[in-house]
Amino acid sequence: MKAYLTPGRYRLAILSILVVIMSACSVTRGIKPNQIIVRKVTLKGIDGEFSEAALNYVDKEQQPNNWLNLQFYYTFSKKGKRNIGEAPALLDSNLVEFSRLQLQKYLQNKGYLKARVTDSIVVKKQKAELIFTATEGPMFHIRNYKDSIADPNVRNLYRSSKKQYSHVNAGSRFDTDSLAYDRDQFFQVMKRNGYFDFYRQYINFEPDSSYRQSVVDLVMIIDNPAGKPAHPTYTINNTLITIATSNGRKTGKADTIQVDSQFRYVDYSGRFKPKTVTDYIFQKKGRLFDIDMQTLTTTRLSELNVFRNVPSPIYDKLPDSTNRLNTRLEIVPLKRMSDRVEAEFLFNGGRYGYNLGNTFTNRNIFKQAAALQVKINWSILFDSGRNAGDNKGIQNQEFKTGVSLIYPRLVSPFDFPNLAKFGVPHTTFSTNFSLFYQKGLVQRRSWINSITYDFFDTRTKQHSITPINIEFSSGSIDPVAKAELLKQNRYSYVYLIGRTTFTSGSQYTFQYNTIKLNTYENFYYFRGSLDLGGGTLNLLSRALNTKRDTLGQRTIFGNAFSQYIKTEIDYRLYKSLGGEKQFIFRFSPGIGVPYGNSNQLIFEKNFYTGGANDIRAWLPRTLGPGQFNRASYGVGGAADTTRARLKYLDQFGEIKMVANLEYRYKLMDNFFGTKLKGALFMDMGNVWRLNKTTDNPNGEFRLNNLFNSTAIGIGTGLRFDLSFFIFRLDAAFKFKDPQFSGSDQWVLIKHAGELFKAGDFKKAYLKANSTGTDGNGNYVGDSYNFMQLNFGIGLPF
Repeated sequence: MKAYLTPGRYRLAILSILVVIMSACSVTRGIKPNQIIVRKVTLKGIDGEFSEAALNYVDKEQQPNNWLNLQFYYTFSKKGKRNIGEAPALLDSNLVEFSRLQLQKYLQNKGYLKARVTDSIVVKKQKAELIFTATEGPMFHIRNYKDSIADPNVRNLYRSSKKQYSHVNAGSRFDTDSLAYDRDQFFQVMKRNGYFDFYRQYINFEPDSSYRQSVVDLVMIIDNPAGKPAHPTYTINNTLITIATSNGRKTGKADTIQVDSQFRYVDYSGRFKPKTVTDYIFQKKGRLFDIDMQTLTTTRLSELNVFRNVPSPIYDKLPDSTNRLNTRLEIVPLKRMSDRVEAEFLFNGGRYGYNLGNTFTNRNIFKQAAALQVKINWSILFDSGRNAGDNKGIQNQEFKTGVSLIYPRLVSPFDFPNLAKFGVPHTTFSTNFSLFYQKGLVQRRSWINSITYDFFDTRTKQHSITPINIEFSSGSIDPVAKAELLKQNRYSYVYLIGRTTFTSGSQYTFQYNTIKLNTYENFYYFRGSLDLGGGTLNLLSRALNTKRDTLGQRTIFGNAFSQYIKTEIDYRLYKSLGGEKQFIFRFSPGIGVPYGNSNQLIFEKNFYTGGANDIRAWLPRTLGPGQFNRASYGVGGAADTTRARLKYLDQFGEIKMVANLEYRYKLMDNFFGTKLKGALFMDMGNVWRLNKTTDNPNGEFRLNNLFNSTAIGIGTGLRFDLSFFIFRLDAAFKFKDPQFSGSDQWVLIKHAGELFKAGDFKKAYLKANSTGTDGNGNYVGDSYNFMQLNFGIGLPF
């Protein structure tokens, strides 16, 4: 059975979806004759500042259904026996009255103390419109605001911190939500300054309103504890750390250690050294109790990824009058071993491929929460289409394996301050091997060894420094392919994919706002990287006066080394559109420049575009560079063979620019156990050669040709959110293809009739890009495919 869909099956699948949707167009088809469904809610007389939020005070069961969610419920839920989609919002007069009262209370809380709300219902053909009409009355403002705090220390703390957070001031709108916000903020201030026994209930607001003048005099009162002259502050004393076994038991013999004057350590699992935990406890003996340090402690211990349960500490007051707290921290570890499988699948006409990965993790090497990770990844691309000819089967594949040892601290001969305040720092020792195979052309092997330091200097700023990165790569070209390429004077490809290179370098990456990527806030994300290679080896080769190879390049250990500088940026702007709706703009440029001992970037350092996380309407390695068209090789004989040989290898560049626009939205909360979300997107960009080359005509970067050489793809997708991971399906269409010229670039507009069938355009393309003919004289090779389907795990960005 084929693992891809033919165009006819595409049409059938799409037609089936349309039939289901059209048959389910009525919103009342699933309710009884005596039932009424709410289809519209109208709010009148409410100030525009509050109208959007006010809608949330209408009971959820009286708010109109999402049309698609409702159709899924009618189609799949079997009269409520399955929880799929949304049940219809049936009219309920009791809930309408409840909603009216909630709206009225909301307006009064917002300062309209005289507000009144009425309701009415309009019914037509079993569909109801709920109309809530508000008479707001005057807005009440605060005329005078003062505090009455019995404890002078608390009074001073309140007055010194008030300006940092307060929403309540003389002249401001009287708003009970603002009062609640100020109460909570000062409660947190107290908890940061040693007031362990302080509760929100100690803070009260007493308003005195004048209805005629629409003003309120407000007093904030904080009483002392009953029978006490002041609120006491507490300091941290001793800390008992108890680690259970992975099943939560605290039985058997435990490792018990008195670490120092503060920490006593009891480990029933026998798996951790005390320093693994104590380094991340920020509540220190003799210091005031601080709830922020408590939160920081539990957060960092959780981020070590070796503990399953890190609850808030338990505090015991000492039975004397010293106001000290003993702390008990009880932790349950995760199982030591874990294994994770990941997969990605894509297909386009007769070409299809997948990416399989497996990561094995031992979470606690050397009893220091150091993680040993062994990763294996296999990606493979097949061509089984009717136009593949002799090239059917595996086109290319890549096998990667790597071992990493990750310490949750900075391992160095130098002493560093504790950088765990904003995130757990890591030191990663890694070694990785990859083997790339291109059918009938080349095998390339690459071995990379590195040491990397990752740390935060603020909550939002993350740094990654790789001071040592040593790479060795080599290629073996098929003898027949090599002879054919040399015969056609394609020395650059032979040199690029067949040479053996050695280099060492350093890398630096800066990321901003990574912590916000899974939120719906308004923010921007930035990632910038710099990769420098070969500088140290160049100095060493000159100092040792090492030999040059036949191409005039200096060598180290008998192999030429590479010199280059490469930088890449990923900038994203996230805009919340309310609820779970979000708009994202992404711009990702990059450039790599060889210099000194190199006139080309090594194969692995070049940029490619296309694929599930990039420009999704193209397969990986099938776009660009620039306006390069593989038809430029010519037709017949050597040209066809060259096209077949260099397939997936001749479309690279030293310059990359990619931009993405994506709108994400929620479709339904429950679709066969998942939250179903949708996306509309547009991808733009390409790769370009740094200089003009005979191998890639029209592939060089030129500002005056930037738009003509830019590809555009459009599409839509579904995201099945299972909370612990997201399964993604994207359908992308080529909209503007830069390999063509003029108006012919707008392929989806000009050739829309051939979206799912072959016509003159596709036949001409196959002829110009053929890799030969079959036994019947028919052209074989790459047919033109407008649509690209991508299956993957996780969001594209």
